[in-house]
Amino acid sequence: MKITLLTVGKTDKDWVRQGLDIYVSRLKHYIPFSIVEIPELKNAAAMSKEQIKTKEGELILKNIRSTDDVILLDERGKEFSSVELAKIIQDKISYVGKDIVYVIGGAYGFSDAVYQRADSKLSLSRMTFSHQMVRAIFAEQIYRAFTIMRGEPYHHE
Repeated sequence: MKITLLTVGKTDKDWVRQGLDIYVSRLKHYIPFSIVEIPELKNAAAMSKEQIKTKEGELILKNIRSTDDVILLDERGKEFSSVELAKIIQDKISYVGKDIVYVIGGAYGFSDAVYQRADSKLSLSRMTFSHQMVRAIFAEQIYRAFTIMRGEPYHHE
């Protein structure tokens, strides 16, 4: 079992990349964790929002296997506390046994095809964060979840 964070676009801000790298290296002590970055579309300026979502959706779906448990990071998703997220991940590891793929879409969100393929949706907050920042924030939350599962002192209640 492994966890993948699938993102649209490269992480091109150095300070985001540094934060992301910290949590990716820490996560590798708990579970195989990887980041897959789908390149940004070429000639996107000449496309409509719907065309961009459709093209990005095709690329997202090419990186997902039929056996994966796919969770979209989406503003319309359900919000959880860190402890609740840890419980959900623990249950998926213990009972579902599928590889988990968390997906961060592009600036315009996900295509209908991606929504149809998703097993669930998760919201980090009712606030909006840049797609770059979400990567580091979410990696930290996955790391936090594993420290909670192990009873380590990183998380304080």
